[in-house]
Amino acid sequence: MSLPTEGQKQGRVKIVYRPEDVRDIDYINDLGDPGEPPFTRGIHPEMYRRRLWTMRQYAGFGTAREANHRFRYLLAQGTTGLSAAFDLPTQIGLDSDHSMSRGEVGRVGVAVDSIEDMRVLLDEIPLGRVSTSMTINATAAILLALYVSVARERGIDWSLLRGTIQNDILKEYLARGTYIYPPGPSLRLVVDLFAFCRDRIPAWNAISVSGYHIREAGSTAVQEVAFTLANAETYLDAAVRAGLEVEEIAPQISFFFAAHNDLFEEVAKFRAARRCWSELLRHRYSVHSPRCMTLRFHTQTAGSTLVNRQPENNVVRVAIQALAAILGGTQSLHTNARDEALALPSEESATVALRTQQILAFESGVTQVADPLGGSWYLERRTRDLTEDVESYLGRIREQGGVLAALERGFLQREIQESAFAQQVALEEGRRVVVGLNRFTETEVPPIEVERLDPSIEERQLAGLRAFRAGRNADRAARALEKIRRVAQTNENLLPSLIDAVEASATLGEIASALRDVFGEYRESVSV
Repeated sequence: MSLPTEGQKQGRVKIVYRPEDVRDIDYINDLGDPGEPPFTRGIHPEMYRRRLWTMRQYAGFGTAREANHRFRYLLAQGTTGLSAAFDLPTQIGLDSDHSMSRGEVGRVGVAVDSIEDMRVLLDEIPLGRVSTSMTINATAAILLALYVSVARERGIDWSLLRGTIQNDILKEYLARGTYIYPPGPSLRLVVDLFAFCRDRIPAWNAISVSGYHIREAGSTAVQEVAFTLANAETYLDAAVRAGLEVEEIAPQISFFFAAHNDLFEEVAKFRAARRCWSELLRHRYSVHSPRCMTLRFHTQTAGSTLVNRQPENNVVRVAIQALAAILGGTQSLHTNARDEALALPSEESATVALRTQQILAFESGVTQVADPLGGSWYLERRTRDLTEDVESYLGRIREQGGVLAALERGFLQREIQESAFAQQVALEEGRRVVVGLNRFTETEVPPIEVERLDPSIEERQLAGLRAFRAGRNADRAARALEKIRRVAQTNENLLPSLIDAVEASATLGEIASALRDVFGEYRESVSV
């Protein structure tokens, strides 16, 4: 299924919609009231009258000290949840002093090598009250071990911890690339984390199945939802094979979607995703508990839509995208800053992004009614069409043997590549208009002040890592790493041994390396 051209896409959308366009939609079975299956209209009866979405600004750069400063600044400005970005070495299980880490330390997120870094990162953050999201996948179990160990040091009961660990490794093979281990061991780590959170951190989301990165790689809205739900299905199947009950695991699953500029398509996409997930749980897994059937999701406005020319226009793009997420019923939202196409956001631009959410929440009136666009003939037809397209894609993936088989064949990757290519061609031919980029351009581009990383960050991080290693009991750390290797060769849950290791002052890179010794590394096959 290739992306329709702009003309074809417009051809699928009628000029006007009438009652006959929704005649085949059954209100009870296809829509339902907000808070009722299939949750097309939202997961709570009162939606934002009951509780606003979590305003969770994504942040993290440099050392733990710099990132902590930004976290505390955002909390002071009114953000209601934290969202941590980690640098590439942390994402792929390398300490900052590894030769491959050179030049990447602290660049696209915060560098976390040890429990000491996590202590500093969370300094003065009220972990028992603030919800924390960590965007991390291949090393998700290690980062969660660091987080809960710091909470234990502070005397915080783990049952009070709220937040989300992304832990979605399948989309790394599909669209992003920060994987370490082969799919089998990677799924084992995901399931171990499921079981650990179920037993020890019941209010924590053990996974955030992410369509955002799939969309950022160039997918269509339909592909974003279909591939994300197919990944979630794969995780549930892996959990069942490990002896876990779907009713226990499903409430721990959250989702992460992008919000793009086509307002009605995005609102319909979110509504369709909820309905498809509810139907999937009911029909495939015979689950009927409303709590298990609800699709809860975080939204981030689309980084791929931001433009480095006339960056002030990005404020408008982000406002439209945030509005789509809210009208679509998101539970959590990050709004990108106007300068993110150029650099890390400055405090000023990050504040404007947060204020965008606050204006929508407290001034726009859109929070007064649950599913305020519900009943629009156009929106309901669009929701129905998207639902059918998503279900068709899910059927094609199952016919191929599921996500892992489709990845091995390159089917999912090709679908995204074809979609991305079609979008680029439409941009270059002018059928897709981006204001300030290929139309309404300016010959003179005024300079804009952007955030600059301190070049001494890497050396400061390395100095801290050297001091950490020098001050630890090396024998104790070595014993903890050897225990990880032993446990990795069994069916025992790995999380307790990972927690022991971080508390014995083993570093993230050392722990990831111990797992590499047993699991090996994944190498993507390249077909010519």
